[in-house]
Amino acid sequence: MSGQKNPLKKSLTGILWITPALGVSIAAALFLFTIARTGQAQTTSTRTLQTILQLEQALLSLLPQPVIDPTTDPPGNFTNVIPQQFDPGKTNLVQATWLSGIGCPTGAFTFDGSTTTPLTDTACPVGDPKDQRNQGLLLVKTGPTPNFAAATAELINVKGISLTELGYDIRKSGVDEFSPLGSHCGAGAPRFDVVLSDGSIRFVGCSSFATLPVVTAASGAWIRLRWFTPIPAFPTPILATDVVQRIVIVFDEGTDTGPDFFGAAFLDNIDVNGSRVGRGPVAAN
Repeated sequence: MSGQKNPLKKSLTGILWITPALGVSIAAALFLFTIARTGQAQTTSTRTLQTILQLEQALLSLLPQPVIDPTTDPPGNFTNVIPQQFDPGKTNLVQATWLSGIGCPTGAFTFDGSTTTPLTDTACPVGDPKDQRNQGLLLVKTGPTPNFAAATAELINVKGISLTELGYDIRKSGVDEFSPLGSHCGAGAPRFDVVLSDGSIRFVGCSSFATLPVVTAASGAWIRLRWFTPIPAFPTPILATDVVQRIVIVFDEGTDTGPDFFGAAFLDNIDVNGSRVGRGPVAAN
């Protein structure tokens, strides 16, 4: 199915930041870079690439890692995705939270007033077996992309693993991630930021032409996106021999970024090596 996509459909802009510790103000810290433009191939110079990676490292250094209790969350046991808002300016324009009733329904049911009818979306025939409330992960950025803020979600207990599969389900109308209808699915957001054991960073954008996923299932409301080893990532693929240190989902493209100009995404069934997490804490402020 993914081979039928037309990759040159839209213009997308991603954003990365550098920390004040590097001697610049927040305003000067904003660095916009074009991922792709309609009718043009993606090009990135070596110098630009180095700058992007430095800024990505700076962003991740600002995101605190949740404290993990090894007795309840042993290393390598991926069972949690913890949302958090990165908003140092206290703009109150970003939100990350799990909410009931917004996920891709697997084993759910409808009620017509007297009887119930089973409901499972064809995009998610299997999901998180521990999700009993049809939870979904809501990521929102209201307003302009250059605002120094992001909705994020930390994948817990992935340190020390190697990746064979990575992905999520995303609420969209259409059969691929390039549809402008539904959740925002840009080259830069929502993206996986993967930190490897050597400190290098790879990022996997929802619809980046350099990191196209495989659409493994779809319906009129959801699509299931998966990346398989070698996982296509920017600037280089993630190999089966690479060891993971950290994985964070980042959503930092606002309502000024097309083609949808929606500034929000509904995700579910965050997938690491076939293990799916579709529920988590309600972190809405």
